Amino acid sequence: MLVVRSPRFTICALLLVFMTFIFFFRSDKHPSSILLPFSNHALQEKLRLEEYHYNKMLDGRAELIQKWGPTPDRVVPFPSNGEFYTIWDFFLPSFNCPHRIQRVGIMGDGGKWVCGLERIMPKKKCTMYSFGINGESSFEADIMKAAPGCELYGYDFSVKSFGPEIEEDSELKPRSHFFAFALGPKDAHTPTDDPKMYTLRTLMERNGHNFIDVLKIDIEGNEYDSLEAFIDSFAGQPLPFGQLQIEIHIYDDQPWNDFAKVLKWWQKLEAAGLRPFSSESNLVYTNLIRGAQPGLIEYSFINIRGNHELISNHRYSFAH
Repeated sequence: MLVVRSPRFTICALLLVFMTFIFFFRSDKHPSSILLPFSNHALQEKLRLEEYHYNKMLDGRAELIQKWGPTPDRVVPFPSNGEFYTIWDFFLPSFNCPHRIQRVGIMGDGGKWVCGLERIMPKKKCTMYSFGINGESSFEADIMKAAPGCELYGYDFSVKSFGPEIEEDSELKPRSHFFAFALGPKDAHTPTDDPKMYTLRTLMERNGHNFIDVLKIDIEGNEYDSLEAFIDSFAGQPLPFGQLQIEIHIYDDQPWNDFAKVLKWWQKLEAAGLRPFSSESNLVYTNLIRGAQPGLIEYSFINIRGNHELISNHRYSFAH
């Protein structure tokens, strides 16, 4: 049977062949390059649109405070009289990362949501800081496996090393550096200080770093003062990291069990250019400590200020 193809079909077929040729030609010619999904102009437009929608969410937050307050000091973080909210309803991850979002690390407690890992993978040199190890390093290990140019700096005064995911991997261990230090809002590391405490800015200066690609913080309630001091030290300048994965802790008997105080801290993060793109309640904690308030939650933030891979189009080569 004779089949007659239309000119439109022929043109489409030729275009497909041409695009396939270009793809393989570029792959052979530049096997280490990544093709960016959209132009820098399109990326900036995407970020502007997300910022517009994020500001609309802030209007909703103000309305929710008015409903349950009506002022921040009157909002109870975890109400027990039938009110249909928790503190986390005021802090929604309403900013969409303009790149692929993926969960990195173990599927259970310990894994984190990451924005644009494909943007970090080809960097010849990238840096990751991790505060709070607790014997489990699947998140850090998977970042390092995906990005062979990354070096890891880990800090935890309660353990002696990274988890087995790094300690038992002969390829990852040489790229990792562990220190039994505490992260804090001030430096306190004299011979009599135990544990020795450093600010994040001091640690970056100590290591000779001016930018962190991935910053993970899980330090059991000390995140508030430590991160606030770091932000204050830059006095309105762009923060020197691309994204932040942080677990926030609100315990019954601690001063941060206060909505107005948490709101002020959160707004400081927002003013510094941090936008939450993911949240995940720590249900393992809630399940283990029956009757406890859902006071532990993971957030992931993208930094929309400065000039880095997540908000600007750069082309990098894979490390060899």
